[in-house]
Order: sequence, then structure tokens, then C-alpha cells
Amino acid sequence: MLDKALSGSSRYWTWVIALMAIIGIGFVFWVQQMIEGLTITGLSRDVTWGLYIAQLTFFVGVAASAVMVVLPYYLHDYKEFGKLTILGEFLAIPAVIMCMAFVFVDMGQPIRIVNVFLHPSPTSPMFWDTVALFGYLVLNVVIAYVTFGAEKKGIAPPKWIKPIIILSIPWAVSIHTVTAFLYSGLPGRGFWLTAIMAPRFLASAFAGGPAILILLVLLVRKLTKFDPGLKPIFKLAEIVTYAMLVNVFFVLMEIFTVFYSQIPGHMDHFTFLYVGLDGNTTLVPWMWTSTILAAVALFLLLVPKLRRNEKVLPVACGSVIVSIWIDKGLGLMTGGFVPTPTHHVVSYVPTLPEIMITLMVYGVGALILTVLYKIAITEREIIEQVK
Repeated sequence: MLDKALSGSSRYWTWVIALMAIIGIGFVFWVQQMIEGLTITGLSRDVTWGLYIAQLTFFVGVAASAVMVVLPYYLHDYKEFGKLTILGEFLAIPAVIMCMAFVFVDMGQPIRIVNVFLHPSPTSPMFWDTVALFGYLVLNVVIAYVTFGAEKKGIAPPKWIKPIIILSIPWAVSIHTVTAFLYSGLPGRGFWLTAIMAPRFLASAFAGGPAILILLVLLVRKLTKFDPGLKPIFKLAEIVTYAMLVNVFFVLMEIFTVFYSQIPGHMDHFTFLYVGLDGNTTLVPWMWTSTILAAVALFLLLVPKLRRNEKVLPVACGSVIVSIWIDKGLGLMTGGFVPTPTHHVVSYVPTLPEIMITLMVYGVGALILTVLYKIAITEREIIEQVK
């Protein structure tokens, strides 16, 4: 099947070469980081997680969101998602790889990841997060390979794959739950010390991930001859609507709890993010942008006529993605470290090397996604022609 990715139009190869160029430039900065250490990033003693781990948090949600097409199709026999399922599974694969890559680059020296397995610590959420991510990657690769291979041959998937598909559903929930535990299990960080962290992560995942899938499917419909149909896209948009509503509701619950309780240590984090603290307003424009985009997205999604408009839906989905990326990335990460447990306000700004290394990982993920989608779409077009 890989041969399908080795042929394509000039537009396809231009895109591939552009991604490889981004990866190459980012790789140079990564080599610099391995030589000089994390000192070339904006990280410090007070802010030990930054842009890298923020992307991990976001893309774990993208990977977990594949369950929103797998569950209806395989468990509830919702046939409309038939053509979307493989695209969702192929989105999950590069998303998980990107998650693990961000862990690698955040460690400074990638060889340190070996210690997680050489010296496993069952009481560490990081150990279980690593196991969950790798296991989920294996599950998705096996499921996608077997089901897509069977479809290519025009036969039903083997019966033994059904239990594995069912296993992947709770496993998808587990990868984001364990990631949430990385934060909510830290008693010294009041912003993260909340039992609702895992539900918040899942709600944002089931909004942001399907929103990305919708944009990808709309792009596929525009650039190729493969058409999954509008009905499954609109149904997926409904899922995004409900998930985004729950996500915003959870955030409002956090704000009410924090400010009604009037605990200064907890209030300071939200004050820093939305108003500024001690003159530091670095993230204020970002967080209000996230808030406005969330409001815009909900308005466009809650009105059925607008949600089912092919021109409006991409705007709504884009607003959802950017809103969650800011809130779940910059806001969650920096807001958890600032102010510090000693109530000091410190600054964290990603450096150029940090940004370029992040773009390198994005490029790797986009390249893998491009190859997988090229294979899937080419095979789909062949199947449609035969029919």
C-alpha cells in the first residue's frame, strides 16, 4: 500500500517537500538542544513544562477523539461513519506519535525515556501515560491495517479484530485520563489540583479532535474525488457542539468554585490568566481570544442552519480548535506554574529554537498524516471506481 504515497500531483509533492524542509530546519535546532541542553528554551526552574508539554496535552486529546467515530460505527452500527472511520484512525496514529515525540524533545536527552522502562515506577503517572500512549498507538496501527486491508479486498474484517476494536474505546479514554492525572496529582499546584481535570480534558478532546477531523474531511472532499458525504460530517459537528458545551460548562464550574471559595492561592492563577498579576499580562490577550472564539464557535454550532452550512462549519471548527489549543496549551500549562507556590510571578516565553523544534514535530505528524491519507484516499477512489 505504501506505493500509493510515492506517486502524486505536483501539488502533493510541493506539500511533502515543504514539510520535509520544516522538519529539516527544526532538526538543526533539536541537535543544538541536545548539545546545549534545555537552556536554549524558555523553560526555567519555576516553569519546567512549556510549549512541548502543552502540545502533548493537546494532541493526546486529538488522538483520543478517534473514539468518537469508532464507537458509533463498530458498537452501534452507525453505517454513516463507515467512510470516516479509517480517516479518524489514521488521524489518531500521527497524533500519538507527536505526543511521544514531544515527550522526547522535552526530556532534553531522548535516551532518558529508556529509563522509564528500565526502571519502571508503577506509582508514577508518567510511567502509565507512556504505557497508555504506546499501547494506543499499537492498537490503532493494528486496527487500521486489518480493517483497511479487509475493505481493500472487499471482505469483512476478521472476527478477532472486534475485541481489539472494543478494547481501543476505553483505552482512548484512558490515555487522556492518565495525562490529566499528571497535572491533578500535583498537590503543590492549586490550578491543577482539581478532580474535574480529567473530565475537562475528555470534553475538550471530544470537541477539538472531531473538529480537526471535520476540517480534514472537508479538505479531502475539495481536493480529491473521494467524498465521505455531508451527513456524517454534520453528525460529527453535532458531537463537537455537545462536547464544546460541556467543555465550557466545566471551565465555568472551575471559575465559580475558585472565586466563590475566595482561596487566594487558587484565584491568583485565574487572575493572572484573564486580568494579569503584578503587572504581568502576557497571557491576557491569548486567554480572551480563546474565550471569544469559544463563544463564536458555540453560536455558530448551536444554530442548526449555520452548523449545516459548508462555508460556516469550517469557521466554527477552526474557532473550536484554536480556542481549545490556547486554553489547553498556553493557559493550562503556564497558568499552572504562574504564580509559583511561593506566590512569585515569573515570565515564560518560548524561544525561537523551542518554536522551531515544535514545528519540527508538527511537520513529522503532518507528513505521516499526509502519507496515510494519500494511501486511504487513493484506495477509496479505486474501490469507488470498481463499484
